Amino acid sequence: MSDLFGLAFPFFGLILLGYFCGWRVRLPETGLAWLTFFIIYVALPALFYRIVAQTPIHELANPAFILAVVVSTATTAALAFAIGLMFRRGNVGEGAIAITIGAYANVGYMGPGLTIAALGQAAASPAALIFACDSVFFFTVVPLLMAMRGRGESLAHTFGLIAKRVLTHPFNIATLLGVVAAALEFKEPDALARMLDFLKNAAAPCALFTLGVTVALRPLRRVPAELGPLLLLKLVGHPAIALVSLSLFGPFSPVWAQTLLLMAALPPALNVFVLARQYHVFVEEASTAVLLGTLSSIVTVTGMLYLLREQLIPLSLF
Repeated sequence: MSDLFGLAFPFFGLILLGYFCGWRVRLPETGLAWLTFFIIYVALPALFYRIVAQTPIHELANPAFILAVVVSTATTAALAFAIGLMFRRGNVGEGAIAITIGAYANVGYMGPGLTIAALGQAAASPAALIFACDSVFFFTVVPLLMAMRGRGESLAHTFGLIAKRVLTHPFNIATLLGVVAAALEFKEPDALARMLDFLKNAAAPCALFTLGVTVALRPLRRVPAELGPLLLLKLVGHPAIALVSLSLFGPFSPVWAQTLLLMAALPPALNVFVLARQYHVFVEEASTAVLLGTLSSIVTVTGMLYLLREQLIPLSLF
């Protein structure tokens, strides 16, 4: 059990350290701007590029696994949307943010570091595929639903904006470049490779600390009734749905299946709040969901790590 604690503690410890510093020091949130830029546009792209570029191309060409990821995420998102509509009396905009609370796992900040530390370097390929699939899914679905409110731009303009955001997102660009490098078996010069490794190693610590600070700077005022079902769906329902999806489209290698289960168990991503603030919808609820989901995941993610470590959870139901 001590090794499990040692595995989980650095990740949640960095989040809690960031939360404590944000709560205690109370520096202006604008002070995070350059650190956030470094994480999103430099460190995490370097991480995803290195992960994908160092993976044999035949491992990335896995349509069955991609289908399992998309189906599990889309099913969870549909349930979250239904919960949001039910509690918010059919408000589509608020339902769209509810989708991210209930189905958008923290696959960017927490996912790669935790899965590779827990499952080894073999988890890098499925982690990169899961991230790419989830990014494209949520950066497509949420803007579309927001356009359906009838208050914004035309659907044609929205589709163009979605395509631009998907194609120009630094994470997606880095992943695509990694795929090209893997296909060409491209090896960076030693100096460039060392710099990329520096950036890659800085990504997870900076991202997790920033996540804690960001959550601390948004005080908890009230807990809406829908957050309970949405967080239960995210932390417990999503992994269960992922297991069914793996069983339907598998079998997959144990590491790939375990990676999807572990990443499905992660708490709501910080992008939940980013999207809520972008559309000025469900902002306070999104902030509260990220805070409570992250704190609750200390128990649920550690529990998932234990189940996987002790092989107490089946990797296929059939």
